[in-house]
Amino acid sequence: MSESDYYEIVRQKLDIGHIKHPKHENFYELMKVFWDKNDIKLLSHFPNAGEVISLNELVEKSGMPKDEVKKILKKVVNKRTVAKIGPKYGLAPLLPGVFEAYYIAQQDTEENLKKAAKLYRFFFTNPTTETTERDYQLFSPILPYEAKEKLIEIDKKVNTESRVLPFELVEEMINKNEHFAVIPCQCRLIAELNDEPCEVAPSEMGCFLTGMSAQGVVALGFGRALTKEEAIEYIKETEKRGLVHNAPNDSSDHSFICNCCGCHCGALMPLKEFQIQNVRPSNFRPKIDREICVLCQTCLRKCPMSAITHEGEKGAPDEKMIINIDICIGCGICAANCAKNSITMEKIDNVIPPKENKIGNTSFDEILGNLIIP
Repeated sequence: MSESDYYEIVRQKLDIGHIKHPKHENFYELMKVFWDKNDIKLLSHFPNAGEVISLNELVEKSGMPKDEVKKILKKVVNKRTVAKIGPKYGLAPLLPGVFEAYYIAQQDTEENLKKAAKLYRFFFTNPTTETTERDYQLFSPILPYEAKEKLIEIDKKVNTESRVLPFELVEEMINKNEHFAVIPCQCRLIAELNDEPCEVAPSEMGCFLTGMSAQGVVALGFGRALTKEEAIEYIKETEKRGLVHNAPNDSSDHSFICNCCGCHCGALMPLKEFQIQNVRPSNFRPKIDREICVLCQTCLRKCPMSAITHEGEKGAPDEKMIINIDICIGCGICAANCAKNSITMEKIDNVIPPKENKIGNTSFDEILGNLIIP
């Protein structure tokens, strides 16, 4: 069997649930950055992504010496390109999954980190239906820190529909935890490695973790620990920059959120540029009070989806800000940055993400946790 055959076998095994891996030359190049010819030969004996196998089973299936198998497993687990779950090992999708863990850990050579960054950026900017199902909504925004007090306009006549659910507020995520950490944004990091830095925020202003996830990444040296007060200030600063709090749809008990820009984010950018529906809008939409609005256009500049425009001549009676609800994802960044509080967030729906939105039989949080914390 040729080396290319082994890569093809593993490529097919990486598919899980809605996540597909394209039969593309650049994808094979990405796999070769992660796994050399000895690695891929061993990985070809793994079960499909989402399933696990023991060391002894791998030795038996591969026919390779046990010491060699252990050496390969140690290397690929250390780079976070294979998951270690207790005493067993498993493949994980390369996006989302390995992508995030690989750049959180950054345990590979600088040369490989840059090579992989270039290839990932290719798929971010040239998405295909093979890599992303256009109706698969993996993430959704949760509202800014002070949303409950300042930004939510409730229709008292429909209390059941207007109820704000805990998973919809980043404040609730902070209130119920005591441990917090920040890790670099992987999407902005690969852009920086490609000399395409984000103008909204640097990669250091990245993802936010709570609870055991936060403790784990800090213990491994991958994250920066925050006190609760620091966590609140950090979250508020991301909002001022115009970053969206994006959380996986497959969990109602978030421990991990991305702070996303509309220009480099692997979820928001494909939605904005290619209409790939991988982000489910929140249950809220902004509403402008034109009596209060001073037409400063801060909301226009901050909106990550370019959903807000300015209409009319300056000073004219018909001058106003317009929100394109068809583009808006209900992130609340416009309201959080409105100095005059002329924008409130109005609850228009009460959708709870379905559990079948998981990746295969597991959640994004679990896949990432298994990769990062072996």
